[in-house]
Amino acid sequence: MPEVLGGQSDGIAFLVSAGIVYEIIAAACSSPQTTEINAKSRSETLMKWVNIGVGQAAIFVIAAAVIDKKHSSPILAGGVLAAVLMYVQYVHAKAAGLRSDEPGTET
Repeated sequence: MPEVLGGQSDGIAFLVSAGIVYEIIAAACSSPQTTEINAKSRSETLMKWVNIGVGQAAIFVIAAAVIDKKHSSPILAGGVLAAVLMYVQYVHAKAAGLRSDEPGTET
């Protein structure tokens, strides 16, 4: 069965690539929940750090794909998918927070 799906190493490469994107963005940013709660006071700053995190993650994912050419497709696929999913969460959190009448936790 692994041969049909591309092999066991491809799955590992995919997960490692996705995981590094989540880790790098988390290191650079607050959570989407914090973004939503404090969007009115910090949305631009929070999104700046999301963009920086995505850029840093892209550097690592691309470097991994260059180093491990055999697994470059799953490395790139995992990294791109994770980056898109995380970015969409932050964009949604910002929009929901700006629409909300609930008070934030920061002034």
